[in-house]
Amino acid sequence: MSKVVLITGASSGMGKMTAEYLSKNGYVVYAGTRDKSAVGDDSPLKEIYIDVTKRETIDNAVELIIKEQGKIDVLVNNAGYGLLSTVEDGTDEEMFDQFDVNVFGLLKVTRAVLPYMREAREGVIINISSFLGKMGLPLLAHYNASKYAVEGIVDSLRFETLPFNVRVHSIQSGLFGTNFVQKGLVVNPKTTAEDSPYKELVAHFVPIVAKAINEGPSPQAIADAVKAIIEDEESRISVPVGAEAVTFVPMRKGLSDEVFEEKVKETFGL
Repeated sequence: MSKVVLITGASSGMGKMTAEYLSKNGYVVYAGTRDKSAVGDDSPLKEIYIDVTKRETIDNAVELIIKEQGKIDVLVNNAGYGLLSTVEDGTDEEMFDQFDVNVFGLLKVTRAVLPYMREAREGVIINISSFLGKMGLPLLAHYNASKYAVEGIVDSLRFETLPFNVRVHSIQSGLFGTNFVQKGLVVNPKTTAEDSPYKELVAHFVPIVAKAINEGPSPQAIADAVKAIIEDEESRISVPVGAEAVTFVPMRKGLSDEVFEEKVKETFGL
């Protein structure tokens, strides 16, 4: 019997590519989307309405999958976005919204799916994290903090699910060629204003990140990693994927805080 997968944030980018890839490889995939108009066609990829900030949509989606399939074997928590803002400029609403999607939403979906995995005594949960869950960069403190939180959830949740044969992993993604800049990035207007005291930092750093994303490689590597984790019971807990992740994550482990910070400043011209 085919494994049943729920992927959040699967209407575009790496989430959509992962959903399509798993579907082509024999998985029954429910692709979570906030676009209600996309739900209801008869394609092999089953698009399902789910907004990770709204508990009712999560519960409804999970109940529908259980009704149709009787199980959820794999959860891929992919929904997320980035806030570009200095700490000084970030508003209360921006801070909450960043964590509401990237952290609280992930916890809510995981909470809804876990009882079924626990009762089945098997399951795989894969959280799409970032190399920025292991290091900081300017103008991305809120996003960094949310991904640090995701890494903390993985490290703790693994102990809770261990008795029930439910594996929990993270994929520490680098920068890939997706529509993240257009659709996945929220910009604080004060930070990017002409009279901002951070004007020089913004002018230097934002083009570096935008170029890396806009000209980055295909996110197929993320889809490959998700499939590999599902199919390998001995998979690493956290899997760095992409040039930045493969470079910086091991470096972060091997250097002192001070030496690593100097390497980051040198790399990004800070």
